[in-house]
Amino acid sequence: MASNTFAPQLKIPATYMRGGTSKGVFFNLGDLPPAAQVPGEARDKLLLRVIGSPDPYGKHTDGMGGATSSTSKTVIVSKSQQPDHDVDYLFGQVSIDQPFVDWSGNCGNLSAAVGPFAIHAGLVERVPQNGMATVRVWQANIGKTLLVHVPMRNGEVQETGDFTLDGVTFPAAEIQVDFMAPGEGAMFPTGNLVDKLEVPGIGTLDATLINAGIPTIFINAESIGFTGTELQPAINDNADTLALFERIRAAGAVKMGLISSPEQAASRQHTPKVAFVAGPAAYVASSGKTVQKTDVDVLVRALSMGKLHHAMMGTAAVAIAAAACVPGTLVNMAAGGGERESVTFGHPSGTLRVGASAQHTEQGWVVEKVTMSRSARILMEGVVRVPF
Repeated sequence: MASNTFAPQLKIPATYMRGGTSKGVFFNLGDLPPAAQVPGEARDKLLLRVIGSPDPYGKHTDGMGGATSSTSKTVIVSKSQQPDHDVDYLFGQVSIDQPFVDWSGNCGNLSAAVGPFAIHAGLVERVPQNGMATVRVWQANIGKTLLVHVPMRNGEVQETGDFTLDGVTFPAAEIQVDFMAPGEGAMFPTGNLVDKLEVPGIGTLDATLINAGIPTIFINAESIGFTGTELQPAINDNADTLALFERIRAAGAVKMGLISSPEQAASRQHTPKVAFVAGPAAYVASSGKTVQKTDVDVLVRALSMGKLHHAMMGTAAVAIAAAACVPGTLVNMAAGGGERESVTFGHPSGTLRVGASAQHTEQGWVVEKVTMSRSARILMEGVVRVPF
């Protein structure tokens, strides 16, 4: 973008939406400037400026971002180029303090908002006046199909309702999202359900490395001195702890074949995720609500963009569900072991139940579908102004 001090601001139609426990700026591909309608530097620079990055102050004061991994997000939606799909959905995770947009993965939370946005934007040709509209979404980052089930009332998306989601303050209408065949290639890229992960400065850790929903590294909480009941301050206020998790993430990324050297992890912040698990235990969530031991099957804490997430990333929830339903993974063993078709896990904001259908084939474990319920609504619509 030009740096002419007196240049006018570009006005681009945009919609600001909450999806699950995330927020992002949504665009119809055709509304972007021509240079930004294709991948490349122009698109990345535009989205960085929309969000307000890079911001050395870490506040996003001069942009639409919220200075957290959950709120520094952008979405581009268009009529689908894939057969039997309604729309294509591209997700960009904008770095807060670095000048890049990470396109390497999906956002599961904002996936719930793609269906409503597509209907509002007129990108879905046939929707019922009342009942449930199923929007078939092609997730372009990872090449996967999502089915977003959107409630309709009098020809419009129903946004209000009584469905509650831990990590979201107010109730809304329930939106079910089906992540179809969420595994990418080999679901366990090393071929093992549990690996020995060599981490410099830490030693050898047991780890489950899975690629379902999003590449994720699971380790046992106790192996690094935690209990699985931690809230954000216990992790995010300690630079040494954050550095420890980044070393684990880098080592796991190399082992999964996502990068060739640990140093490359710095430019791939969105994937893989790193999470730690523990057996059920009572704790007080960030809202002050007590989660009882009997409320959950397993405890999971996950980091996103270098910080402990305030709830749970939707794509990481897919990975949790997939791993929990495969006997022998660290997640499955922390949840009590054995075969299962769903799991309720505890996160910093409360609990979440996710279902999964997994089966063992000649090619290894395959997850056919992961299902979870989220909610979404439009927060603001109009134009976003961007200096150019």
